[in-house]
Amino acid sequence: MAASVTSRALDLLGAFGPEHRSLTLSELARRSGLPLATAHRLVGELHKWGALARLASGEYVIGRRLWDLGLLAPVQSGLRQAASPFLHDLYGATLATVHLAVRDRVEVLYVDRLAGHVSVPVVSRIGSRLPLHATGVGKVLLAYAPEDVRAEAFSRLTRVTPYTVTQPARLAEQLRRVRTEGYATTGEEMSLGACSVAVPVRAGHDSVVAALGIVVPDLRRDKARLVAALRVAAQGIGRTLASAE
Repeated sequence: MAASVTSRALDLLGAFGPEHRSLTLSELARRSGLPLATAHRLVGELHKWGALARLASGEYVIGRRLWDLGLLAPVQSGLRQAASPFLHDLYGATLATVHLAVRDRVEVLYVDRLAGHVSVPVVSRIGSRLPLHATGVGKVLLAYAPEDVRAEAFSRLTRVTPYTVTQPARLAEQLRRVRTEGYATTGEEMSLGACSVAVPVRAGHDSVVAALGIVVPDLRRDKARLVAALRVAAQGIGRTLASAE
């Protein structure tokens, strides 16, 4: 059965990713598996509608109209709206980079981010995805994920830095401690020079709907203070979400 126009257009949009944020027409055709002529026609229509934007270099990027639509998704609008004042309070109290994230299968999806004053190498962006096992927010989300998700994540323990935890037994013990202690930490596991601490955001007593995290250069002195601040903010977000249901 021939692919529909819709499926072809979606293949073109699916050609973009964290490592492929801008693509030429020929790259779009190759990555989507479409003939160049078909890609040219559909890219023109997507550009005209606003789903794609064309840079001065001739490369294409995701357009503003898709971003505007994405903000209407419940994970963006409801969660971000509920969390926004607490993220700003947390940022004001710590001046550190603050993350709000959810799980998208076996990856972390960053829903919101406030950049800190301290110069720390942070690779996340709003809308970006990173490995669960290498990030503080990811370890929180993985600790409370279904068993099949944990199994799939454990089969993908790639090493990002020399400090990334890739031993299944060691990661399993860390996740057990997350469930016991209520927070997760990382030490230069996603990027050198950056440590993180994160806590779960719960809607109700048991349901973990997101993770809230902070990225700092070092956790040795301020971990207890940061965990306390994160917990206060996470509880506030959870209460706001519960009252909106």
